[in-house]
Amino acid sequence: MTRTDQRGRIATALRRWCSRFEPIGLVVGLVFYCWSMSPSLLPRPWYLQAVATGLSVACGYGVGVVAVWGVRRMELTREWPERLRRWGWSAIGAAAAVVLPLFLVLGAWWQNISRELVGIEPSQSRDYAGVFVVAAIVVVLVITLARGIRRVTDLLIALIGRVLPPPVSRGLAVVAIGVVLVVAIEGLLTTGISRISNGSAAAADTGSAEGVERPSAPERSGSPASDEAWDSLGREGRTFVAGGPTSDEITSVTGRPALTPIRVYAGRKSVDADGLGLGRATVDSLADRLVAELDRTGAFDREYLAIATTTGRGWVNASVASALEYLAGGDTAIAAIQYSYLPSPLAFLADRNTPLIAGRAVFETVYRRVQDRPENNRPKLLTFGESLGSYGGQDAFSGVQDMLARTDGALWVGTPNFSEQWSRVTDSRDPGSPEILPVVYGGQNVRFAAGPSDLDAPGLVDWESPRIVYWQHPSDPIVWWSFDLLFGKPDWLREPRGVDVDKGMTWIPLVTFWQVTLDMALAAEVPEGHGHAYGADAASMWAPILNVDDSELVDRVTDAMR
Repeated sequence: MTRTDQRGRIATALRRWCSRFEPIGLVVGLVFYCWSMSPSLLPRPWYLQAVATGLSVACGYGVGVVAVWGVRRMELTREWPERLRRWGWSAIGAAAAVVLPLFLVLGAWWQNISRELVGIEPSQSRDYAGVFVVAAIVVVLVITLARGIRRVTDLLIALIGRVLPPPVSRGLAVVAIGVVLVVAIEGLLTTGISRISNGSAAAADTGSAEGVERPSAPERSGSPASDEAWDSLGREGRTFVAGGPTSDEITSVTGRPALTPIRVYAGRKSVDADGLGLGRATVDSLADRLVAELDRTGAFDREYLAIATTTGRGWVNASVASALEYLAGGDTAIAAIQYSYLPSPLAFLADRNTPLIAGRAVFETVYRRVQDRPENNRPKLLTFGESLGSYGGQDAFSGVQDMLARTDGALWVGTPNFSEQWSRVTDSRDPGSPEILPVVYGGQNVRFAAGPSDLDAPGLVDWESPRIVYWQHPSDPIVWWSFDLLFGKPDWLREPRGVDVDKGMTWIPLVTFWQVTLDMALAAEVPEGHGHAYGADAASMWAPILNVDDSELVDRVTDAMR
């Protein structure tokens, strides 16, 4: 066979393969391709953009196919002459030849605008060359999967149709396939992830981060004086208890004598729990061990006792913890437990119940111990958490009034959109205040902030104690991601955009969901003050909660943590 014949066969096979696609679906998919390049919350590397584009195009193609199917069901179609069909395919090809490269260039340009807004160096447009190839692979894979599901559905319809009327057989087949898909996906996210990932995550949890050494101070869990073994604390627990400022470091920043901050921690290994999540009994056991450490270290005699609800495998934001210790002169105790071996993304997918169990159990156990002491000899009780930690920590309370009644302040950082407490507070905002920075009862006890200046924004009423701060960046996809983005325009996209979000970002059905979903992948890999990167500004967030009215001290603490 000559090379010319080979090319001819390949061209024929390619034309035959392309003819299987619905032209209207391709047109709609091309529109979704253009939309997918539009700006989102954060700049994305080309490979994440490719995935977002591929998924968006596949959704657009599906919309077009469903629309054509509906029109055909209503018998509103007609058979077009072959010449018009060829012209149609030629028009689609010509449009694609112009639109595909044009929007690759525009997409790279929009991404560089987003990069500038969050303080990242611009990328080269040529980096986007791979978007088309990877996106095309994603589209083909998704469409192939969808066609496979359709074939299975048709086969099931035929089987059921032997004994039941066609309308009933179609309905039963669709319901049956839907149930199987839901069960399969749910099983993958819970049992599958836990079995595949939990073992490797537990193995990784045995190591320590570079530079982390066992503390010698008795004020720390894992020290020689502690009942909690150093090896039982987990990777993040060891990092937490070994970190933070010393009393000398605090004194050098504040200019006043300081105490050694107390940090206590109970690792999951200490209760020998296996599996993805912990039950209430084992979480209660961890909470009891934590209280025993608080008693051992004299934590209940400190001015401030803070309960930190951790993320998936026990991470505590070092800046948030250290800022509290600096501002309080080390007269603090911070308590936390590890409730999972999984990193937050996998814990988010596979187990959202355990953070709630952990948040409630730890707070209730510590709170009861505090209440057992004489009223004039109790520490001020604080609580804080970031991401899944904020989600789990807030669930210890029935509402804001309960939080105000049982704590002396709270700092919630980068709260996920699915958090019920956050949603209730946000939805109760004063009329006219934006969703990205809600005002609740004029800011009397609760305030939202993207940066320090938002805590004292014009128009707020006098701030009363206790004080609760919700710290969230306009560009943080963890805060704004929701399944509602698929088909509903959220308030934060009806309002003026935040200072670090491209003003050109708009809501597009289906597309915005995939954009924000992919934004989450590297949300913490941007400079502090943007996305899901919360750092040294924690000092400004803690200061009003602690009633620290010393802006110079806050600035010194902030500089010390940068």
